[in-house]
Amino acid sequence: MGVSAKKLPRAPVAMESSKDVKTGSWRSYKPILDKEKCTKCLTCWKYCPDVAIDIVDEYPVVNYDFCKGCGICSNECPKKCIKMVRQELE
Repeated sequence: MGVSAKKLPRAPVAMESSKDVKTGSWRSYKPILDKEKCTKCLTCWKYCPDVAIDIVDEYPVVNYDFCKGCGICSNECPKKCIKMVRQELE
């Protein structure tokens, strides 16, 4: 038995997308990708909650303007080729 759309609660609507708000350099850690180990599976891109990973020449590239340093990309990478390193103050 299906559920009528009229009975479903309204989904929350984000006021801004993560691409509207730049992070700057306030993150504590930032991801660094080792291209030698990367198999271009794009798992990091799929799991990034801030849409901060772009694909350039088939490789994932972190856009630090939007990366919050959460480490999800590093945690989800099956080859463990993304390391979280301490963010230097700029």
